[in-house]
Amino acid sequence: MNGLLIVNKPAGMTSHDVVATVRKLTGESSVGHLGTLDPMATGVLPLLLGRFTRLAQFFKQDSKRYTGTIRFGFATDTYDADGEVVGECVDPELTLEEIRSFAKKFLGEIDQMPPPYSAKKSQGVPAYKLARQGKLVELRPVRIEIREFEVQGYEAPNAPFVVEVSSGSYIRSIAHEMGTLAGCGAHLGSLCRVQAGEFRLEQAATLEEIAAWQKEDSLVGRLPHPRCVLPQMPSVTVDENTATRLKNGMACNLAEYSNAPFVKIFTDQRELFAIGRRIAGTLMQPLAVLG
Repeated sequence: MNGLLIVNKPAGMTSHDVVATVRKLTGESSVGHLGTLDPMATGVLPLLLGRFTRLAQFFKQDSKRYTGTIRFGFATDTYDADGEVVGECVDPELTLEEIRSFAKKFLGEIDQMPPPYSAKKSQGVPAYKLARQGKLVELRPVRIEIREFEVQGYEAPNAPFVVEVSSGSYIRSIAHEMGTLAGCGAHLGSLCRVQAGEFRLEQAATLEEIAAWQKEDSLVGRLPHPRCVLPQMPSVTVDENTATRLKNGMACNLAEYSNAPFVKIFTDQRELFAIGRRIAGTLMQPLAVLG
């Protein structure tokens, strides 16, 4: 099974758990995700199946959009609701205006410290492994961009929000730092990724839906059409001789009329054969061959 599958990840599962479940449901051993979600988070988790896993390098998910809640009153060691309480628990005395004033401080490009329980490397080891062993976690700030951060309301102790961030941002860190600014501690109470690059929550299917579609043998037909995948790339169809030359790594002149740096190369209406890189004019070099 070759294609793109957008999953609505449930809470309580790791991204790896979702990949393993989809492998079992579809019988396709080659499955990979385009960016992880924390176990407590829900929402958009794009997966590539079969030969489409070779396309991962071409997906740019620089912008991600989330909805969620920040719970004020205490911090946790993981910066989210799955962690252990750190410090004192208090009844926060905050107003919506105060919380919104804190949120404004995060807008734009900032240096963000990743959570100690994260996949970021510390001394060559994933930070979460060191944190679980009670060892010192030394991480460096990462430059990120917060393009939107709107606190939608506040009913103590929870503040719902919408945020749009660049890739590599940790919403857990934002929640934790909001608690520091408020002086009462805070953590991420809930999180749903509603958009990742071009992928939106409305396109995502639950694991239950995927299982039902596979049982009725309709899953393949429900995957996005291959010509709609990587929409920034134009498509071109080639004959068998040209496909053979491309498969052997040879550059070929293709009848293609845009100036895009990359093109999708098909052998028929649905069969995505390769991705080509423009060398000059209509001369294309194969980068990833799927056929």
